[in-house]
Amino acid sequence: MAEDFKTQVEKLRPYLLRYAQLQLRSAEAAEDAVQEALVAALAGASGFAGRSNLRTWLTGILKHKIVDAIRKSSRELQPLPGEDDAAEFDTLFDERGHWSQAPDAWELPEKTAQAFMMREHLGLETAEICKELAITSTHCWVMLYRARMALRLCLQESWFK
Repeated sequence: MAEDFKTQVEKLRPYLLRYAQLQLRSAEAAEDAVQEALVAALAGASGFAGRSNLRTWLTGILKHKIVDAIRKSSRELQPLPGEDDAAEFDTLFDERGHWSQAPDAWELPEKTAQAFMMREHLGLETAEICKELAITSTHCWVMLYRARMALRLCLQESWFK
């Protein structure tokens, strides 16, 4: 394997790490995903024919590693019986729809954020998201709706004044 290829791959590592951190919301999980993607890329370097940009090729590998990490974390963090993301989300607001206690930063419940990022950033279909997060399609659509509304509210309150 050419040393030049290794050097080019290593130069893209900071970009890949930022990308993974946005998706996984965990520095440790992002580091693991990037490491696995780089190992896979270096092992499969002969498969890179140069038909696409190296950054695009590496990002594609990383996307698969991110989905694997989300799948693994969703298996590890199964909700307790009776625990509902919707109920957890609703407790953040009072009866008029205002924050019970204003958050320090814009945040979503973990599963909601994962569903939103899988759909909007990774471009996964609803069926894929449901399979990875072990949720129904109805629950997925509710989570995506709430994530979009939370983003809209954040933008209205912080950016569009």
